[in-house]
Amino acid sequence: MRGSNLVEGQFTSIAMTTHQTEQLLPAESARSAPPPAAPVISERLVSLDTFRGFIMFWIIGGESLLVALRSLGNNPLIKFLAYEVNHTPWVGLRFYDCIWPSFMFMAGISIPFSFAKRSLTESERQFRWHAFQRALILFLLGSVRESVLLKTPCLVELSSALQPIAIAYLVGALLVRKSPRVQATIAFGILTGYALLLALVPAPGIPAGTYEYNHNLVNAVDLHFFPRHWAMWPYASEGWGTILSTIPTISTTLFGLLVGELLMSGRSKPEKARMIGGLGLLLLVLGYGLSPVVPIVMKMWTTSYGLVSAGWACLMFLMFFWFVDIRQQRKWTLGLVVIGANPIFIYMASSVLPLGERVGIFSEPIAAHLGAAGPAFSAGALLLVEWLILFWMYRRKIFLKA
Repeated sequence: MRGSNLVEGQFTSIAMTTHQTEQLLPAESARSAPPPAAPVISERLVSLDTFRGFIMFWIIGGESLLVALRSLGNNPLIKFLAYEVNHTPWVGLRFYDCIWPSFMFMAGISIPFSFAKRSLTESERQFRWHAFQRALILFLLGSVRESVLLKTPCLVELSSALQPIAIAYLVGALLVRKSPRVQATIAFGILTGYALLLALVPAPGIPAGTYEYNHNLVNAVDLHFFPRHWAMWPYASEGWGTILSTIPTISTTLFGLLVGELLMSGRSKPEKARMIGGLGLLLLVLGYGLSPVVPIVMKMWTTSYGLVSAGWACLMFLMFFWFVDIRQQRKWTLGLVVIGANPIFIYMASSVLPLGERVGIFSEPIAAHLGAAGPAFSAGALLLVEWLILFWMYRRKIFLKA
């Protein structure tokens, strides 16, 4: 993702606030007939709030700040971290390559919680209609971002998060009443089918099973359907895919859906943690095991990448779940929860509003006198202003959602 940027039974009460259940990205979904063994949810899932804020932090300025800190000296740790917050040029995986999958994963986690809330007052038909509306809004927000970027009306946003999230969210919402076995089968089935598609289908002048930079089936399909759009797109040289590579993103959201339903089950928290960890490790083993045959390429969202990135997203969430919800270490979470409370707002604002330019009017004259520390000061100033805006909204319970 370009940096710039939720078992059958019946729920009797859902004691979660709007922030806790509706601000997950995408925020809402519901089932008309709740599933048999689901318990009453009596506490907020602070770990998910915190995880979402952690991921958003890097998108709204954490990446720029860390890269700027690298100029202060040859600190090995800063150098390593700055390396990790840049996308892999082609084959391989870095931390920043897991940002987008983490959003897809969190979107799946949120669906059962939102379903439980809406199922108390909505029929299945109403739920499906609401899910469609929400997905449509997310999709169109992606169109707005692309149109602002290219300064011309665009319906499809080439290789970014909002539109794939919209599509995967809708699929997850429609599958939320299915059994975990069906959901898992579909998730792995999509990845298997996508792997076979890339392995067996050639493109003009491109043999089947080609995973080369800007010379593969994913790229050929995009160039065929969006030639003019691609020609004016500033990231075309980076090799990002759009149409075909959206298909496997659905699986990441379905893995999140499985975790969300596990979190709502009656199992103990330690048992949930073990199962989440087991899923994450399974996905990593499968993905890395497949990588000698199908390389890990984020920009094509190859099957090995889909498995590995979902596995890391699962394990990152497990870390927050363990410390925040199991160990109850919550005193430090506010800074991240504030960011995660309005993910769509800050993602859109950082993309379409000239906030950096406005902050720069005041920060750049100071940065000019700070020498090598100037870039870090400017990046930190923008990040601080963004956080203060979000904190103001958080204190006043202003939560904008699709």
